[in-house]
Amino acid sequence: MPLIALLFGAYLLGSIPFAIVTSKLFGLEDPRRYGSGNPGATNVLRSGNKGAAALTLIGDCLKGWLAVWAATRLGFGPLEAALAGLAAFLGHVFTIFLRFNGGKGVATALGVLAGVDGRIAILCALVWLAVAFTTRYSSAAALSAAVAAPVAGLIFLGPQASVLVLAAMAALLIWRHAANIQRLRDGTEGRIGGSKKPKAD
Repeated sequence: MPLIALLFGAYLLGSIPFAIVTSKLFGLEDPRRYGSGNPGATNVLRSGNKGAAALTLIGDCLKGWLAVWAATRLGFGPLEAALAGLAAFLGHVFTIFLRFNGGKGVATALGVLAGVDGRIAILCALVWLAVAFTTRYSSAAALSAAVAAPVAGLIFLGPQASVLVLAAMAALLIWRHAANIQRLRDGTEGRIGGSKKPKAD
């Protein structure tokens, strides 16, 4: 029961849609109505309000990190803490507050990685930055970082069960980017800093 309560609490925490909350605070249009239609920091950036995008990014990262941190503080082991992070990630992707249609989970996943092991988060963040800088595709950067996450987990943690949790999170993140992958293949994917445009998916 304590583990179930932890996972449910982490899911509710992850379900907080910071992109929607932040947009309302800044008086912006609902991010689900423009750009990719994704309630995440990258799409909020398309509104032109960098402050709102930054606040969304911080909020989404923090909820992933907080789920892992809280599990650790409550005395749970590394595997349970990683599962709490996964629950927060699932909350973001399938948020109960938006009829189970949330964001892609990139920032929340980064927060989870930071909670599990900061070195993994740093390596994945560097991968994201490198790919984003060279291609200006947020989706390509996210996919590259997702692939790097379980590899980094094996490097820094060894063959632990928590690495399997990271691999599952990475697989879900890649699955959430299926439409982006198709657009990357077609050459129609929007770039970072692109202007506001009609919802793409």
